[in-house]
Amino acid sequence: MTDLSTPGASLSATPEKVRPDHETPLNRFHLRITALTFGANFSDGYALGSIGIVLTVLAPTMGLSTLWEGILGSSMLVGVLVGSVVCGWLADRFGRRRVFQLDFIVIAVASAAQFFVDGPVWLLVLRLLIGIGVGADYALGPTLVTEFVPTRYRGGLLGSLTVMWTVGYVASFFVGTWLVNLSPDSWRWMLASGAIPALIVLVLRIGTPESPRWLIEKGRLEEARHISNKYLDGALDIEKIAASTVSAEPARYRDLFSRKILKNTVFGIFFYNCQVIPYFAIFTFLPVILPKLGMDEDGFASGVMLNLFLLAGGIVGLWAIAKIGRRPLTIYSFVIMAVTLAIVAFGTSWPLPVVVLAFAIFTFVMSAASNLAQVYPAELYPTRMRAAGVGLLNGASRIGSAAGTFILPVTLSSFGVTASMLGLVGVLVIGAISAVLLAPETSRLSTEELG
Repeated sequence: MTDLSTPGASLSATPEKVRPDHETPLNRFHLRITALTFGANFSDGYALGSIGIVLTVLAPTMGLSTLWEGILGSSMLVGVLVGSVVCGWLADRFGRRRVFQLDFIVIAVASAAQFFVDGPVWLLVLRLLIGIGVGADYALGPTLVTEFVPTRYRGGLLGSLTVMWTVGYVASFFVGTWLVNLSPDSWRWMLASGAIPALIVLVLRIGTPESPRWLIEKGRLEEARHISNKYLDGALDIEKIAASTVSAEPARYRDLFSRKILKNTVFGIFFYNCQVIPYFAIFTFLPVILPKLGMDEDGFASGVMLNLFLLAGGIVGLWAIAKIGRRPLTIYSFVIMAVTLAIVAFGTSWPLPVVVLAFAIFTFVMSAASNLAQVYPAELYPTRMRAAGVGLLNGASRIGSAAGTFILPVTLSSFGVTASMLGLVGVLVIGAISAVLLAPETSRLSTEELG
């Protein structure tokens, strides 16, 4: 097998036969590149879940106002916005591999440094840095999986990234519930513990190759051929992909709003925002919301149940993406979530078992449908602007989710749980309408046909 590290190695070795994309089997590297991308999703879910638990202790300890609670709860989402938009553009211009390897240095260092904070300002700065690192990875991870994995496996492997977000979130719930009452400073350990998975990911990513499709876009065909031969069993038809390449010039951000791409960009912004605003707002402040709905005094028993439904929904969602398709799953899920959350909103007027069941169904469907958040964005754009497009949609979604997470504790305090939940129902209705009008079906398109 050709190896670039061997002096005099030939870069032009070609396989005997290039398989059509639909015949390309899944190999160990496809699973490896997907597994290496799990890191950002786990870290994001863990960090977001941990801050919700930590704030229940930190708010009275530091005398935080509801304004500061909202700022700290949404701070990481703002960082994700910056990291996604900036690093997505950098990845399209300078390559995927470098950013993919370096962003977890920021996440690991900033996570560990949270142990030493003594006030909300420094915690805010560190949460922003963690968000920037996660945002960079959100732009790069789905892009790399899309550009390495065969079409028929793409949806399932991309969807699995969101399952890892759910695993991270659920892990934070149980770890936080155990740690938070051990000592007055246990919240420090809770926040700093996010450095452990970040360091593991950082080490495992050493040696990750560049995307061969990006190299083809840049005219570096021999390097792309080497990577295809070494990691993909020579499955890429380098000459055919090169012949279909529109331009080797870097895409500009305004190209994401060109006539050909505009519909996909508009749909992506509506779809992503309408999914993550209710998700992040509700599950960041779940320990606060559950007692207000009367489920139990401290929200623990209901929290355990809902977290289990989150995990179950994420796993079932992988099957749904493959069997139902992107467009119908998007439409049906928005409708079901809007109806069930409306029932939850009037929780004090319904028998408690009805409210619990409705919240469980909402949680299950939300988790299943959220797998699409890693699938759709990467499938809406061609290779030359994929990382920038994914970064734009991730960034735009974080504006909405940060606003929702910032506003929710204020609305809960000022208007109550019913009005707050109904506002989120309105967001889901907008999502359903935009999906009916704009959602494409991308499940059967090859990577070269996307966008």
